Amino acid sequence: MKFSEEELRQIALNAINELGEKASPELVKKIVAKAVDESQENVDLPKSETKVGFDRAILTSFGLDRPGVVAKITNLLFEANCSLQDISQKIMGDFYTIIMIVDLSSGKYQMKELDEKLQEIANEMNIKIFLQHENIFRQMHRI
Repeated sequence: MKFSEEELRQIALNAINELGEKASPELVKKIVAKAVDESQENVDLPKSETKVGFDRAILTSFGLDRPGVVAKITNLLFEANCSLQDISQKIMGDFYTIIMIVDLSSGKYQMKELDEKLQEIANEMNIKIFLQHENIFRQMHRI
């Protein structure tokens, strides 16, 4: 099930209202992502459409720069049969930042599974990696 911008906005606003003073971008993102994931689980799609719940995602990563960061992330994307559509990387002293647009439409994992595998890399390399559906990413930056 795909959500319109208005539906995603409404989910985010409801989350903000429910959280009240505790609302933070991270908590709102988690609630919106959970709502989207739950709606995906409740939809009976043909098997070919259940491999990946969404078409594109935004992957962001940052941390102390060290050899192999990009290689580890892109190797996982390759193994998952995901297409890297765009990448931006910046080195600032000892730190790096990466933003990737990833096409998940042919991927062999659902977004949640891919994120879990990315978190294994993040833990192993002591870095941060965030994977968000493109629509959620766009909506979170409009609020």
